[in-house]
This record gives sequence, structure tokens and C-alpha cells, in this order.
Amino acid sequence: MSESALTPELGAVGVWASQLRSRDQGKIRDVAAGLDDMGFGALWAPGGWAGDLLSDMSIAVDASAHAVVASGVLNIWMTEANRTADWLNEVRQSKPGRILVGLGVSHPQRVAAIGQHYRPMAAMGAYLDELDGAASPIGPGERVLAALGPKMLELARKRTAGAHTYMVDPVHTAAAREALGPGKLLAPEVKVILDNDRDRAFETARGHIAHYLALKNYTQNLLRSGYLESDLSDGGSDRLIDGLFAIGDIESVRRRVLQHRDAGADHVCVQVVTPDRSVPWTQWRQLADALI
Repeated sequence: MSESALTPELGAVGVWASQLRSRDQGKIRDVAAGLDDMGFGALWAPGGWAGDLLSDMSIAVDASAHAVVASGVLNIWMTEANRTADWLNEVRQSKPGRILVGLGVSHPQRVAAIGQHYRPMAAMGAYLDELDGAASPIGPGERVLAALGPKMLELARKRTAGAHTYMVDPVHTAAAREALGPGKLLAPEVKVILDNDRDRAFETARGHIAHYLALKNYTQNLLRSGYLESDLSDGGSDRLIDGLFAIGDIESVRRRVLQHRDAGADHVCVQVVTPDRSVPWTQWRQLADALI
């Protein structure tokens, strides 16, 4: 495949699912096959879990027939570029056009914990250079960046197919579209809580984002997006929760997805958030019926 390989077709709506990462390979297969059967255009597998993300993605792409399997995202500090390129070359032989590699620079404290100096822009630039120079390159059309701030968005515009954004509201999506310009993929994640009990839903939401609010990359971006320091304290203000989550019924989710699309998103990946980590089959089916 050439360096300028076309970006895989994601469709308008995908699913960001922690259930695509598991020590139980059967669970990954069942989830990938089920979501694919529902018609979602892309299955986003998170990188922030134990185990080998690339191996889990291989299981998901083998178990599904149509959906693109995307990394959301691969930590560049944990997987060497040559291994990523070799893996994709192997997968693309039998599953062409079915993989999108999302790349991220992780977080300062996590990188320091493995004894590395956190220089995100330099590290990502070097990683992209290595992908370009690999024996089987991963071209710009096959990769996106986890880009929130202006510098990383600029790098995404110049050297990749676009950006996958996480922990963002429609205000950030509009800013990201402006930074990327036309013709670049913009795929924000949207958190969904299908629960009409607002107090209970907000408790679920605050439990979900607690660890994100301890990570500078996310808090800096939320401040850039217009939130105040007070919005980030005590588990997050009601304003913050309403901005980051679609809470309530299916119609609330539909409106939020349209807000991101109107702001410039090409593809929205919905993440169903529940109080536990059970597989939310019912919610996924409801979303598929409403959004696809």
C-alpha cells in the first residue's frame, strides 16, 4: 500500500468501547461482531488498558466483516513504530481498508513513570518519521492523532488524515475543525449516559471522568474550550458534565451528535458510560437504531 493510502471509510457514527479490550478474547470477538452487525462504521478500541492493543485490534478486525477498527489511541511510548508498521502491513494483507491507527502521546506523569522525558511534539514528530520510513510504511491516510491543542492539531493537519478528539464538547469540535481545515477527518468521542434520572446520571458521569480531571492534557484543553477552574473541581460542575456528556434519552444523544456534526465533525464515536463495566448491548442497539 502506498504512503498516500486512502483514509478508511468510517461512516458517520462509530462506537468507542472499552469492551474491545479484555483478557477474554471471546468477549472481544463477541463485541466486535455484534457492533459490526448493528451497522456502526467504526469500532474504537482504547489504548489505556493493560495488554497488547494491537493484538486486541487483530481479534476485533477478524471477528467483524465491515466496520473499520481504530485505535483510540495507541500510546507511542509503549509500542515501537516499526512494530506498529509491521503489524498493520500484516493485517492489511487480508483486511485492506479496515484499520485506522490513532496515535497519542499519553500524559506527562505516565511517561515519567517509565523513565522518559515528556516532549510530546518532538516525540510524535519522530514517531511519524519512523512510520514514513518503515519497510512497510503507515502513510498519512492510515493514521490520525489524538490532538487537542493547537500544535498537535497542526501536526495532524500536516502529516495525518486528521484528528480523533476525546473529552471534548461541540465548542472544541468547532475549534478543531478550524485548525484542521477542510478535507481532514475529525472524529470526536461523545460520552453517552442513557438514564433519565438526572441525579443518578450525573453521579455516574462524575465517577467516569474523575481520573481524567487529574490529567493536565485534558484540563488544559477544557480551560481552552471556555470552562473555568471551578468547573473542574469537585468532580466537575453541572455545566462541564452537560458539555461532555449526552444524558437522558436517545433524542438527547441524537441532538448531541448533530451538534458535533454541525460544528464540523465527520464521524462521531459514541461511548456508552454505565455505573459498571458490563457490556451495554441494549444501549448499543438503541443507538444503532437511532443514529445509523
